[in-house]
Amino acid sequence: MLNEEDDTFASVSWDEQPNDHQQQQPFAFPDKQHSDRRHSTGNINNDSPETNQSSSFLTVQVKLPVRELEGTKDSFVSYLVTAQTNLPIYQTENPSSRRRFQDFVFLHDHLIKDFPASVVPPLPDKSRLKYVTGDRFSPDFVERRRSGLERFMQRLARHPTLSRSKLLRSFIESTQWNVDMHTHLAHPPVPEAPASLLEMASDTLLNAFSKVRKPDERFLEIRDGLERFEERLVAIERIEGRSKGRITDLASDYEDLAASIQGLGFLESGITDPLSRFESALLDYSIGLRDLNTTTTTPLLTKLVSLINYSDSFRNVLKLRDQKQLDFEDLSSYLSNLTTERDRIAAGFSTNVGISSYLKEKLEFIRTGAETDTSREAKIHKLDCKIKDLQEAVTSAHETSDRFNEEVMKEFKVFQDSKAVELKEILNDLADGNISMYKKSIQDWENMIPFFERIRVDT
Repeated sequence: MLNEEDDTFASVSWDEQPNDHQQQQPFAFPDKQHSDRRHSTGNINNDSPETNQSSSFLTVQVKLPVRELEGTKDSFVSYLVTAQTNLPIYQTENPSSRRRFQDFVFLHDHLIKDFPASVVPPLPDKSRLKYVTGDRFSPDFVERRRSGLERFMQRLARHPTLSRSKLLRSFIESTQWNVDMHTHLAHPPVPEAPASLLEMASDTLLNAFSKVRKPDERFLEIRDGLERFEERLVAIERIEGRSKGRITDLASDYEDLAASIQGLGFLESGITDPLSRFESALLDYSIGLRDLNTTTTTPLLTKLVSLINYSDSFRNVLKLRDQKQLDFEDLSSYLSNLTTERDRIAAGFSTNVGISSYLKEKLEFIRTGAETDTSREAKIHKLDCKIKDLQEAVTSAHETSDRFNEEVMKEFKVFQDSKAVELKEILNDLADGNISMYKKSIQDWENMIPFFERIRVDT
């Protein structure tokens, strides 16, 4: 059973991790306020006696988007992927490459195929984009996509297995990525599985809507926890969405108030200058509220959606785990049925249950004095061959299911750690954005006080 402690930030380092950013502006993005104390770049900090992961690290950034082949129908945006690492699989400590979005799609899709038991994080365009405006080449859209791709890469970098995959290494550092993609397609690390004996089970096997007969309480609790986690994130997203709309309305109200103050200043000639400055303070406050939505609330909503979809990716792995257990249960059931059938035939009982089949078999026996061509011995031999193959398949399915269970439990720990890192970042961003905005607003209002104190009031 899982404990409440599994859902805390106890296993996450809260130390500051500075980021290095190169100064280059191929795209003119909206101004944003950042804090150096909060963002994770994907450090690996998982203990493993086999790989000594506690001293290993991989940090990844996606930056400097550039529009390629501009003016043509084949125009696209490429992104610079940079990394810092001490992992021995990389040829240098600072690998880098330039990739387009379709390259990220290839990486994502083939990691899912190569590591079916791992939670491969979703790409930004695999989730909702309702908080992204403009066409695919607009600065806002490109920046949102860049941020989403960086979050995708950071999640991979935090993963103890995916971060060490050959495909990810090639993606980050290869200068012949197109060749690597074709090679990967021609020689995948996980070959296509041959036709399973499940096909032999025919109608006795459960369909895709079947449920596990003997569910594991560990995974039931994990699934329930994920569902409750997503429900809470959806509630937070809904509330923040309403808050964003109300802040926009409030900003409009302050703009209207500023216009009214301006009109009052035209009437009160003696205090026109203080009222004019008060009008400016109101407009600055309105601008600050709109900037808060742009630089804090909108990115927060995008990250919440991304985290919801990350959790959904984990649930997809749980579904695959259930299917592995169903494979084992179905094969076991089919083996049991065949064994029962073989024993009935060996004991001289008919395998046919219909009255017409029973009478036909008896009439044939009376007419010939012997069994039909499908003799008892032939049937038994045929069933023995099936049973032998099924026994091997059942053993293999059981081992596969057990290994998958072990991997999913490891994935749960990885997801919990990654979730804590991202929640820390989300909450820090929210706090930093509000603190910055209201500090500036306080200063603006305090600067107004001397002008009001100069107003003479005759008594």
